[in-house]
Amino acid sequence: MSAKTVLLADDDSAIRTVLTQALTRAGYSVRSTATATALWRWVAEGQGDIVITDVILPDENAFEMMPRIKKLRPKMPIIVMSAQNTIMTAIRATELGAYDYLPKPFDLNVLLQAVSRALEQANKSPPIRSEERAEHLPIIGRSAAMQEIYRVIARLTLTDLTVTIIGESGTGKELVARALHDFGKRKRGPFVAVNMAAIPRELIESELFGHEKGAFTGASSRMPGRFEQAEGGTLFLDEIGDMPLEAQTRLLRVLQQGEFTSVGGNAPIRANVRIITATHRDLRQLIAQGLFREDLFFRLNVVPVRLPPLRERTEDIPDLVKHFLVTATKDGLPAKDITPEAIEKLRSHRWLGNVRELENMIKRLIAMEIDDVINVASVEHELSGQIVLQAKSEANHNDVDTIHEFMEGYFAKYFTGFGNKLPPDGLYERILEEVEPPLIRAVLSATRGNQLKSADVLGINRNTLRSKIKQHNINMIRGFAQE
Repeated sequence: MSAKTVLLADDDSAIRTVLTQALTRAGYSVRSTATATALWRWVAEGQGDIVITDVILPDENAFEMMPRIKKLRPKMPIIVMSAQNTIMTAIRATELGAYDYLPKPFDLNVLLQAVSRALEQANKSPPIRSEERAEHLPIIGRSAAMQEIYRVIARLTLTDLTVTIIGESGTGKELVARALHDFGKRKRGPFVAVNMAAIPRELIESELFGHEKGAFTGASSRMPGRFEQAEGGTLFLDEIGDMPLEAQTRLLRVLQQGEFTSVGGNAPIRANVRIITATHRDLRQLIAQGLFREDLFFRLNVVPVRLPPLRERTEDIPDLVKHFLVTATKDGLPAKDITPEAIEKLRSHRWLGNVRELENMIKRLIAMEIDDVINVASVEHELSGQIVLQAKSEANHNDVDTIHEFMEGYFAKYFTGFGNKLPPDGLYERILEEVEPPLIRAVLSATRGNQLKSADVLGINRNTLRSKIKQHNINMIRGFAQE
């Protein structure tokens, strides 16, 4: 059997040489060129089995040529390379039918594996075409970590698979969900976002599935839920880890049967939506604690997408800063520039609040800086306050670590009063009544009143914590819990 022929196009002679050598060693025949003209001539003549091309060529953009290639030879796989490593490049390559997209620089083994897979599936892969879309960047970043995210998003836009986005607060989970919708099969339908942590526990089922007139006190008319509002589009369930178990059961039925009933209703309603969820919590840990259904987890976690925190992709900070400087003008802030030294200072920060924290800081710097250029001194001054807050936060987390020791000491002291006798009846309720209020106050104070973090520390649902705060009349004053 003759060797498969690779048609290679890149205007960098060094890249052509390296790739030609690697492909030849792997047993392929290679024809390389620096121009789109030569590449198109070979394709039109029926030469080659696969195309590997850079996006930017001297005489034509590869994206302009790809539709002609797919029309003339629809089964010919195309692998796109690019140094313009943005999410739009990845999505555009996928839309135009590229078998794979490789951001430069890439590992040669990754390329060879892609070539092997593409040739194996050449007779199975249907052509993929899509309409033109405006070039804009819903997500910013050129780091290796973000390149992998872009490749995953590009592939997922062609499917209706359920996706779970995992990442710390402020990493951009909703931006990814919106990108999956805006560039996906359901782009003409609605995008409906719901934050589970922001809805009172008793209202979640009604919020998601709607309710009928008279279903409960105050239900004066029928109200459609978010599932009906998202019909034909995408339903984004943020902070899915805060969904109560009763609502989880209803959601599982939707995923299994494709239908649901409203609160107080009997007739099933078909659900034609794509579900995307997000969380900053460890769902497996919640499963172990009995707070999340394992069967629901496997239904939702068909494709997990982990968003890296900003501290793992600090090389993206310059692009993010420039983006925020531009978008800030749309909010009425004056146009400003920033010095390279100031950007480097921003790169050295830990950014516990991730991209959201960086964006807010840039807006503050723009608003407070008198000059047209933000300098390193202004950044240092702003960061100094953030560093103090972070230090206090870390110290407070250390205080949380001492709570376990406190509880052990409390119980040891408590039980010594009984000697060898059995404790009195109602011991659980008695201890809970005595221990729960100071425990919740201690955790709230340690987290400076952050109820989301406090709920994580306590291992309870955020709505449950809110109920406990109200039950025990715990007031928050300047970040510290008071009786």
